[in-house]
Amino acid sequence: MLIFFLVALGASAVGAICGIGGGVIIKPVLDLFHLETVSAISFLSGCTVLTMSCYSVGKSLLAGEKSVSLDVGTPLAVGAAAGGLLGNQLFALARELSDTPERVGAVQSACLAVVTLGTLLYTLNKSRISTHQIRNKGACAAIGLALGCMSSFLGIGGGPINLVVLYFFFSMDTKTAAANSLYIIFFSQLCSLLTTLITASVPDFRWLVLVLMAAGGLGGGVLGRRLNRRMDSRAVERLFILLMAVIICISLFNMRRYLIC
Repeated sequence: MLIFFLVALGASAVGAICGIGGGVIIKPVLDLFHLETVSAISFLSGCTVLTMSCYSVGKSLLAGEKSVSLDVGTPLAVGAAAGGLLGNQLFALARELSDTPERVGAVQSACLAVVTLGTLLYTLNKSRISTHQIRNKGACAAIGLALGCMSSFLGIGGGPINLVVLYFFFSMDTKTAAANSLYIIFFSQLCSLLTTLITASVPDFRWLVLVLMAAGGLGGGVLGRRLNRRMDSRAVERLFILLMAVIICISLFNMRRYLIC
């Protein structure tokens, strides 16, 4: 049981620092240990990310911090919430069409590896890529829809793709993008969880595991927020790059293992 708490704590701390939620770490790591079903891991990961992002966003807003751009972040968050609903439906469809749960896990792992690789390549070359400053609320909502759909389907809560989108479409620096990413993640995960509850599609899971992971998510949010304030943008970016490389390796390994099961 301790492994669930430690994974949630470490992933949420790093997720709070980098603005990636932590699900992008929790999902492949728990897949690696194969301690729960694919559906249960996705659900538990989402709940953990929601706990962490709720604390981080709430603390930031109560402290009056200006890192979250509400004019841009709110339409993105609303779009992401709607995208979370669509992503849930896509995951349910993939589960129904698949003959085994392992095949769904393989698809998730492959998609995560591709998305993470693209994020890593962009991050390494972003100094040479021209960015934009989109302010149209409709365009923001559409971008949020795509983010929420992808994140919900992969069961990662938000993940690195949020940062790339915020860099490219909104010209945000690393720490500002991290804060806005968590804001988006909170709304998309909340909507995703409510949908799962309303549609009675909650997978079988152990309540003790959920409690331990939620506690780890909260503790990670507290720790990550403190560390983030002490780190500059360059240090956050270096941590992010290292993390992406590790996630790609784990995702490829998981994909191979699921395919040969």
